[in-house]
Amino acid sequence: MKKQITKISKEKEYKKYVNKKVPKPSYLKNSLWAFFVGGAICTIAQFITNTLKDFGLNKTDANTVTVIIMVFLGAFLTGLGIYDKLGKKAGAGSIVPISGFANSIVAPAMEFKREGYVLGVGAKMFSLAGPVLVYGFGSSVIIGLLYYFFTR
Repeated sequence: MKKQITKISKEKEYKKYVNKKVPKPSYLKNSLWAFFVGGAICTIAQFITNTLKDFGLNKTDANTVTVIIMVFLGAFLTGLGIYDKLGKKAGAGSIVPISGFANSIVAPAMEFKREGYVLGVGAKMFSLAGPVLVYGFGSSVIIGLLYYFFTR
């Protein structure tokens, strides 16, 4: 019984020690970085959309091309190592837009490229995005079937 009490008190002392040493995050600063970086990414996307509309594309086509460009930019900047640095500074502000989805696909692939193109890049490319895609496709099929059967 005494050993257990001693163990519990040591655990409490250790937790106090760790809490003193762990740096406290600045929530206001982190929130502002996330807000401004996420806003900047979305502003760039809106600028691209508006520019494409000015060149004569209709709204649907301009939005489609904008998504393609933003996914490319997210993947390209991840490949250069820039998006990861941005993500460390901006946190959720960099992962919420669609460019963050491209980063989630490319980052694992870049990490395992030394294992080859098939077993490294190919196998790890969809380690995070794969479940998201499967869930998205699966839920769209279920919703489509429900819509079909209930609107007949």
